[in-house]
Amino acid sequence: AQGLMESGGGSVPAGGSLRLSCTVTLNTYGRWCMSWFRQTPGKSREGVAGINTGDDNTYYADSVKGRFTIPQGNPKERLDLQMNSLKPEDSGTYYCAAARHSGNRCLDPTLTWNWGRGTQVTISS
Repeated sequence: AQGLMESGGGSVPAGGSLRLSCTVTLNTYGRWCMSWFRQTPGKSREGVAGINTGDDNTYYADSVKGRFTIPQGNPKERLDLQMNSLKPEDSGTYYCAAARHSGNRCLDPTLTWNWGRGTQVTISS
């Protein structure tokens, strides 16, 4: 089946780490944004981290800079998110997304995306 599928969510205490993975089975020829978004109940979906496949530039929300990383060097069929120094406010459902957008739009949730089903991340205080 064509699409995106996340794995690696879970529950860890504050200060811990998690690594999310996304398997991408789309034709991503050309410049695509491959991104992670998250959503908590009552809040809008927000862009967390993204990479543009055309130039491998990465983009991070201010709230996660220095803590979250998209490891580079993976094949285009896989998008990981390494999350360190996790905080309770990082809890939420994390979605993998892909679309043909320019780099500075990789974190914009209002655009049209191909979405995964999401994986739950819970950080306890």
